[in-house]
Amino acid sequence: MKRMYGLIVILIAFLTVAFFGENHQQEANKKIPQVGVLTLMHHPALDEIYRGFKAELKLSGYVNGKNVRIDYQNANNDQSNLRTMATRLADEQSDVLVGITTPAAQALANTTSKTPIVLGAVTDPKVSGLIKNLRHPEANITGVSDAAPVSQQLDLIKEFMPNLKTLGVIYTSSDSSAVSGFHEIERECKRRQINLKSFSIANSNDLNQVSEQMFSQVDAVIVPTDNTIAGAMETLVKNGNAAKKPIFPAAATMVKQGGLATYSVNQYKLGKMTGKMTVALLKGKKVSSLPIERVKKGEPVINLKEANELNLQVPQKFLRECQRNGVVYR
Repeated sequence: MKRMYGLIVILIAFLTVAFFGENHQQEANKKIPQVGVLTLMHHPALDEIYRGFKAELKLSGYVNGKNVRIDYQNANNDQSNLRTMATRLADEQSDVLVGITTPAAQALANTTSKTPIVLGAVTDPKVSGLIKNLRHPEANITGVSDAAPVSQQLDLIKEFMPNLKTLGVIYTSSDSSAVSGFHEIERECKRRQINLKSFSIANSNDLNQVSEQMFSQVDAVIVPTDNTIAGAMETLVKNGNAAKKPIFPAAATMVKQGGLATYSVNQYKLGKMTGKMTVALLKGKKVSSLPIERVKKGEPVINLKEANELNLQVPQKFLRECQRNGVVYR
């Protein structure tokens, strides 16, 4: 009896320790905030946004795996993946959700109306149906817009090509951000009396054929913020170089990949802005107190190797600006 009584006492003690130990671990886990990050795909511009985002969280004292958990999900440009991953992140009861690209943000918004969502580089939050009031977000969504400085970009094209007759623009018709960017280019070209010829693709498989056709009909090409084209930039550059026609893309990373020049919104800085908003929400700020932010002035970027490839003279004023305040790829 004494032996059995001893065993019972030991068992009760073990179960008590296990129970309270598990509860203690659960409580410890609850104290660590979780941030769910969803991105449409990998390409250099989007990767820079995520890099800046992580850097800002670290700068603010949030170290992944130590006092914050970051669950990063990449849909690899698959819409069904976006829906599945968005649902998973919402079900995990993340404290804040971050959507990098418009499709990722839309997938998160369709999944939850309660968890705060930060837009990590969405070109036009209004047109995308994500937000109504940019200054005073009324629901659970705020964030950062990566709308390109189109006016600066068109001025730059005219600097390079004062005798420009026809400017081409190519965009993905299924991407609301790209469509929005196209319409802004269209409006600005009309205002400046620039002859614009538009071309659209449904997906990256169309880019080779459509861009070949485009380069045969225009003198230069401008590209809006467009993740599909950014992910297939090599194809566009190949055809542009074959036709000896320059490409003026939206992002600095696309210039590095073979675009000629641009005024670009700094993707890394966009990521840091996204990170700052995320930190503010983690610290108790309300979504309604965080207006949508946008970088209005782009940074100059030039690819001198591409200028040589196309035998184009680089305006010296712009080159000096790149050397002082921007980026020069050689």
